[in-house]
Amino acid sequence: MADTPFVHTDADLLATLAELVPLEPIFHTKTFGLTRSDFEKRMSPDYSEVGASGRRYSREFVLDFLTKNPPVDAAAAGWECSDHAVRQLGPETYLLTYTLLQDQRLTRRSTIWQKADEGWRILYHQGTIASLQDERSFDSKEREGNL
Repeated sequence: MADTPFVHTDADLLATLAELVPLEPIFHTKTFGLTRSDFEKRMSPDYSEVGASGRRYSREFVLDFLTKNPPVDAAAAGWECSDHAVRQLGPETYLLTYTLLQDQRLTRRSTIWQKADEGWRILYHQGTIASLQDERSFDSKEREGNL
């Protein structure tokens, strides 16, 4: 699967990828930050997201939710991130994609990041539930050339 476009990063973006990977999954790493103040600094004023449920969430909703429900630390919980890739969308704007395994829940994640004077901040995030069974099936079909 490493040769698919979903996990490819051009060589000139490897340094950017190395900066962004430790910040994911957003809201769940010490590097990203663990307080409301940290979250506010990392989120653009017009941030929005689409959750795995398909629901849309505003910046204020996410901040209020995280204040009332402190997020799990991904490393402590044993969550596994893989297949990271980044592509540049515009000046100082990048799309980071990866796969997140939380126990038996597999999701595809996409975050649009912007490099600002004060550091990296998120513009948009989306998580989509994927099936472990479908994942294995897709990998074998891709190797066989049967999509």
